[in-house]
Amino acid sequence: MSSDAPSFLDTVLITGASSGLGAEFARQLAPVVNHLILVARREDRLQSLSEELFASHPHLAINVVAVDLATTDGRENLFQYLSGREITPTLLINNAGLGDYGTFADSDWAKTQAMIDVNMTALTQLCHQYIPGMKSQGAGAIINVSSLASTLPIPDFAVYAATKAYVSSFSEALRLELAEDSIPVLALCPGPVSTEFGQVAAREEKKFQISGYNLLYVDKEQVVTEAINGLLQNQPRVYPGWKVALLAGAITALPLFAIRAYMSNRPRKSQ
Repeated sequence: MSSDAPSFLDTVLITGASSGLGAEFARQLAPVVNHLILVARREDRLQSLSEELFASHPHLAINVVAVDLATTDGRENLFQYLSGREITPTLLINNAGLGDYGTFADSDWAKTQAMIDVNMTALTQLCHQYIPGMKSQGAGAIINVSSLASTLPIPDFAVYAATKAYVSSFSEALRLELAEDSIPVLALCPGPVSTEFGQVAAREEKKFQISGYNLLYVDKEQVVTEAINGLLQNQPRVYPGWKVALLAGAITALPLFAIRAYMSNRPRKSQ
């Protein structure tokens, strides 16, 4: 890490690091940080990523922690693992997330509960666990991965959109609370990105596709680059890609009755 780099670019904890945006965060940060903590359920993928990164960046310390953040035990195992090694992240990237596409009434409750636990509970608890250490050591930053979906109530994506609305609101409030401690908090709100998210969100009998989303795709490399730049510039929120940013601005300018009218009449499922 260069001497003029922000102090929070030292020890980075990334959840959902086994693929998609999480793995891309690891790849882009590996050249400029000292220590990566890679967290996800799939240990084999985490190990493969760790070996790839270490081969290119032998200076890098890497910890692989395979836990299920949807469970209380999984979160406690992560906390105990890091506590036992006296590791406190200086940058927390809450990237892990789950989705479920289909009507709420027909949803599987276990999947819905896991989505709430990962998207909201785990994210909030990780912030609660590590912010005190960031404050005491005088270095810290947080990226919470939200979504463009946080700006809208989305039929067939109701719980996911609601959890991401929580993430955006929580991040904005946390940013204000931590301003005096010089701990930046960024809500990253991408539109559709080509990752495994859609495969996991889809139900077996339905293809995951929200009308118009194919026009908004941004590659994961651009999403992560814009997120890192936004954090370095102390931005409160980033909507990667100009089309996504333009749409987000238009949505936030609309009155609620107009949003209701649009969402009630839009095409809901591909046939």
